[in-house]
Amino acid sequence: MLQAIGLTSTPRRDLPPLVDDLTFEARPGHVTALLGEPGAGKTTALRLMLELEPGRGVTYFRGRPLHRIPHPGREVGVLLGDLPGNPARTVRNQLRMLCAAAGVPASRADTMLEVVGLAGLRDQRLGSLSLGMERRVGLAAALLADPCTLLLDEPGAGLTPRERGWLHALLRGHAALGGAVLFTTDDAKEAARSADRVVSIEAGRLVADQDAAEFARTRLRPRVAVRTPHAARLADVLGREARAAQRAVEIVEESGSRLSVYGSNCAEVGEAAFRHGVLVHQLADETGDAGAPPTLPRARAEVGGREEAGAPGGSGDDSGDSRPRPRRSESAVRRVGGPLRPLRYELHRVFGTATPALTAAFAVAVSVVIALVLARAGQTPQNRLLAAWPELLPLPPAALGAGLLGALAFGEEYRYPALAADRGTVPRRMGLLTAKLGVSAALALLLGALAVVADAAALELVFGGGPLRSPVEWVSPVASWAGLLIGCAWSGVLASGVFRSAAAGLAAVLAVPVAVVPLVRKALDGPSAYPVGGLAARLRGVAWAQWPPEADRLVLGALRVMAQPVGAALVLSLMVLLCAYGFTGLRSRVRW
Repeated sequence: MLQAIGLTSTPRRDLPPLVDDLTFEARPGHVTALLGEPGAGKTTALRLMLELEPGRGVTYFRGRPLHRIPHPGREVGVLLGDLPGNPARTVRNQLRMLCAAAGVPASRADTMLEVVGLAGLRDQRLGSLSLGMERRVGLAAALLADPCTLLLDEPGAGLTPRERGWLHALLRGHAALGGAVLFTTDDAKEAARSADRVVSIEAGRLVADQDAAEFARTRLRPRVAVRTPHAARLADVLGREARAAQRAVEIVEESGSRLSVYGSNCAEVGEAAFRHGVLVHQLADETGDAGAPPTLPRARAEVGGREEAGAPGGSGDDSGDSRPRPRRSESAVRRVGGPLRPLRYELHRVFGTATPALTAAFAVAVSVVIALVLARAGQTPQNRLLAAWPELLPLPPAALGAGLLGALAFGEEYRYPALAADRGTVPRRMGLLTAKLGVSAALALLLGALAVVADAAALELVFGGGPLRSPVEWVSPVASWAGLLIGCAWSGVLASGVFRSAAAGLAAVLAVPVAVVPLVRKALDGPSAYPVGGLAARLRGVAWAQWPPEADRLVLGALRVMAQPVGAALVLSLMVLLCAYGFTGLRSRVRW
């Protein structure tokens, strides 16, 4: 049971609210249509129900508001607007990623592809799907967690009649299993055909809440569609006979050969045409538009007694309902929940496209070229030679690639949001952040190892063993290289989460060596007034977990890395970005 009580959007400046005191319900086992003209407030009403917009009122899903439900995705399936997926991702990978977010087995994706009839297109990319196929993928995503309630915004928009028939058959199947279905539409005939109950709104206010049969009887006028080459003559004949019989018949000449006859039936129109020898090409009963018929430039005749007007509200109009209602309350925007399986979600997100492989291949290729150029020129230390890091570049190619992969972690989320119905909304959850940091660090280390191995292999192949020698000390260079790669990746992750853009995340990675390193180098310039010898032993003494003395070597290596200008700048930048990420998340919680 879905119950919307007193939904009212935030008033606009000098304008009434888009939704004003809207109250209705969608019962389980029924399909309910929310009908209104474009701009009537249908989408805003859905967003208020989902707590995506601030306003007043409350919506109960089986007796609980959405923010009181532990896992809303398992209670409510949502389809708002177009499909928010990366066009390069396949249909199957997209649904598997959403399975991880909903906490359901990955096999559920294949099951839903069978249900919506897309099993043969599971390896098709999202960007190549037609509008009808996109709607099917959106429905599959909404049904992944087997929700009790479905909220769909204009699901049939732009679809062919056959696709609409399939869509509404699926919705009726969900309702037959005991679920509640609510969809919006501006087509009165579609609402009458496809829904069990029709809720009509106008300018954000409730107009009628009726059974579909009653809605069709009171709001939709049956008509006889006639196609004849003698439209004017037939209209005159029908008018004269209606006046003679004292019947209310309205005849609208819609085009040169088409008539719409209201208040009659096919038998009466056909018999009148036969008696007067009027040739008829088409004669069919149809359902007309809601409300008054459209005003047309051609002649319009109203003959016989009074015109029968459909009651706009019908007997189902509950505007005068005297039942006690709960007091309306202020509602704020609900914070979006993170994925229930964040690590699995992040792995599906990363490896669902070819971006990591292409980025790694490009970074390794550039690294090999730079390493060969540096070896040919000579006078480059071996550590910088293996990292392909000349003095002219702010960062080596592998570090830039790691930063780019980190920046895409949140940048792709904001560009193709998959965790919320509202476009551009990404949850600020510690589990999701931890998963992104862990996956990006692993990718960065893998990319760095590939770059070093490829550089060494290329140097050995081209120059023999000349540029390379066995290192005497390898712990500090390895720790420095790993710290640089992980620091760049994490800077990209945090910066893209703070600034909501992959480009901003990559810019933050580049800002570390360009802007922050010179400041740190200037601050660390000159000898220290006090020696720091024996720091590792003192740290071991104050640490909670005592490490063996042999580990002092690793601790000293890490401290040396952090004492370098680049290492200190990365640590400082990560601290600032982490604080900014936490502040923006805290600010959203305070608003909520």
